[in-house]
Amino acid sequence: MKKTPPKTPLPSQSPQPGPSDGSRLTGDLNRDLVVIREKTFNTSDLITRPITVCGIRLCLVMIEGMVDLNKLDEALIRPLLSRQFPDADAVFNWVEQTAVVGDVKDIYEYDQLISLVMTGFMAVLVEGVAKSVVMGVQGYPYRSISEPTAEVNEKGSRESFTEPIKINLTMIRRRMRSGGVKFEMFEVGTVSRTSACLVYDPGAVSPELLGEVRKRLGRIRMETVLDVGYLQPYLEGKPLSLFSEVGTTERPDTVCAKVQEGRVAVLLDGTPYALIVPYLFAENFQSFDDYARRPYFAALIRLLKYASFLISMLLPGLYVAIVTYHPAVLPHALLFNIASAEEVIPFPLMLEALIIHFLYEIMREAGLRLPRPVGHAVSIVGALVIGDAAVTAGIIGAPMVMVVAMTAISSFVVPSLYEPVAVLRFAFIILGGTTGLYGMALVMAALLVNICRSNSLGVPYTAPISPLTPRAMRDVFIRAGWKQLGLRVMRLQNMRGSDL
Repeated sequence: MKKTPPKTPLPSQSPQPGPSDGSRLTGDLNRDLVVIREKTFNTSDLITRPITVCGIRLCLVMIEGMVDLNKLDEALIRPLLSRQFPDADAVFNWVEQTAVVGDVKDIYEYDQLISLVMTGFMAVLVEGVAKSVVMGVQGYPYRSISEPTAEVNEKGSRESFTEPIKINLTMIRRRMRSGGVKFEMFEVGTVSRTSACLVYDPGAVSPELLGEVRKRLGRIRMETVLDVGYLQPYLEGKPLSLFSEVGTTERPDTVCAKVQEGRVAVLLDGTPYALIVPYLFAENFQSFDDYARRPYFAALIRLLKYASFLISMLLPGLYVAIVTYHPAVLPHALLFNIASAEEVIPFPLMLEALIIHFLYEIMREAGLRLPRPVGHAVSIVGALVIGDAAVTAGIIGAPMVMVVAMTAISSFVVPSLYEPVAVLRFAFIILGGTTGLYGMALVMAALLVNICRSNSLGVPYTAPISPLTPRAMRDVFIRAGWKQLGLRVMRLQNMRGSDL
């Protein structure tokens, strides 16, 4: 019987009350407030509101703009001022046990109190009580739930993650009501102390996989973590590869589906994306719409995506290699048209391809970064410069413009692979112009070897294609109907080649 590995603690978990070491609350209200002010460098947005109830001194500690004052007034202030209390312990016990707010917990240490206050909690300090009560009365503004921007779909949900992690966890929980999905909170960043969460199904995930994810996240020693991209390198494997073994998604329904397959999702406060590990190469060609369509049409779209991936990566290099070294493979009519178009171009074909693709990447980046009201001007200028003026001036040939246009359109079919494809496109253009088809074939073989040797947290990156898992192939190149897919969920640890 396989033994479960010991649980590796996550980084920066909430400390538990321990022996007094000078970092604990003392019960002296003035001294505690001075220490809190010192530890926060007397920041101007820290509010300390003193209150006196039945002759007992209290103080509310909060961050300006992060607390819902209406909720605070209705749940605590009014009921508190309308009651009589014999001593400080009675006040503290009432606040701790009776106040109707979201999340209430006792805090004994300064650092833990400050960390929670910085996330929108409000702390109540009572004179003579050496601990504090923190309450979840967050009321900071945030972007509302909107439609996905990167994973657009025709059917299905129109909800995407937003920045507050609590809202994102709520969207996941609303879809998984059986209680089989577990949320495990932790903090990353010694200075930012950003809240993060592991999302997994204890009944589906492999204990080895979960332990390895915890172990890798425990190695993070950065001061500030502001985006899931900071965590991604720690979850990727060792082999040098252009293709990432960590997936990203902005859809809560995608996270729920992946978790049921035995994966682990990582959410970070302030980021509207979730990381998914392990992530397989074939999943780049899957979308949520595939499962809302008829199987035969979903299979056609899948094949189109694979073809678009190859076109966007290889077409410019193939064009340069064939025209430069292997013109005999082209029909005579097409060859004559290409020759007449390239006759007036002052640059070699390889340099011409590099120039036009470099210009295309510049215009794409400019259109992405420019404000929306002027962003459309980039597309107009690009069409005029590349499509008409460059050809008329004899700088770029018309066939090359068509190759660039087809390559650009194909690259947007699989947006998750755009980064490696953009780099490989330039590499294959140089190879095609210097070594021809033979050099491209050798580098393509080396690229396949690199992809096949990648291992995503114990699962081969190319699974279930290599090693072949026949049962899992029902959702790779083609998609089987739900009568077959719904019979059994394929777990990652059950794939061939898996070390889990």
